[in-house]
Amino acid sequence: MKKPFIVLALAAAAATSAQAQSTAVTLFGIVDASLRQVKNGGDSVSSLASGGINSSRLGVRGAEDLGGGLRAGFWLEHGFNLDTGTQSDASRFWNRRSTVSLIGGFGEVRLGRDFTPIYTGWSDFDAFSDNGVAAGGKFSDRIGSNVDTLTRSDNQLTYLLPAMGGVYGQLSVAAGEGAAGRKMIAGRVGYSAGPLNVSVALGRTEVTPTAGSDEHEVITLGGSYDLGVMRVLAYWRQNEFGAGKVTVTSIGATVPLRSGTFRASFTRADGSGRTPAGTLIGDNDADQFALGYVHNLSKRSALYATYARVANDGRATYATGTPPALAAGATSTGYEFGVRHSF
Repeated sequence: MKKPFIVLALAAAAATSAQAQSTAVTLFGIVDASLRQVKNGGDSVSSLASGGINSSRLGVRGAEDLGGGLRAGFWLEHGFNLDTGTQSDASRFWNRRSTVSLIGGFGEVRLGRDFTPIYTGWSDFDAFSDNGVAAGGKFSDRIGSNVDTLTRSDNQLTYLLPAMGGVYGQLSVAAGEGAAGRKMIAGRVGYSAGPLNVSVALGRTEVTPTAGSDEHEVITLGGSYDLGVMRVLAYWRQNEFGAGKVTVTSIGATVPLRSGTFRASFTRADGSGRTPAGTLIGDNDADQFALGYVHNLSKRSALYATYARVANDGRATYATGTPPALAAGATSTGYEFGVRHSF
């Protein structure tokens, strides 16, 4: 229970010594809580939830100028549940990001736990940034595998391209270190200039062999265009394992207003084939419609409201949140009203 105090003490010590070592160290974070109601089928639960528009976190990052255009940097980021004060990942303290980097004209070499290219390849184009009751991540189906790289990956070595006239790219390799579902290779390449941003990402992870299948594959396509009066976003993602596939298509928009942003999206998940265990998923489809508004009180603080509804078919169980439990094929509806502050 002393961990948070140790973390803050280390951060303070690092910040104090930063000036003497010519190293810039920053303590940062986000606190986000909402009043949430989830209705799954005929049952509903009201709760205080964490992370309606941004996941709550506490982080320390820093960089040192090594001269000659070379820099060394680190990033440590801890996720927590604001409503209970508990870790968002019971098995990892620095569960969001824990990396050390070498940065120069060649780009960046980054080592440690971080987002995977297949995740940023679609979440960068999610109108709700994969947070709250409208998050697109609920449709990231494992299709019966034990893949553990759909969002972040442990033991990851990443190379990021330097700035090249709008072209960006990333190649990541993760060592399984004896754990199935974690050995991954993935890459992403894109172009961002002016109002346009487009990218494609591919990833493959070795998982526990099931009925002759031992690789979970993901491909994502994403894009956005800023029209001035609104930003239009869309992505397409396909998860494949053995003879089963889940394809997710989403289109959304964010509309800047005088003191906030209106958000909307429609997302469809289509299952096909069957899992290696033989479970049919061809009828396991779902549609999600979501609306939201973020009202900025300042550059750091905001109020927000979000509504999402998921209509499931077949034996699909995609939910805006749990509890309560969701029966196969039932409808899930979620509402939340919250406040977020960053520092």
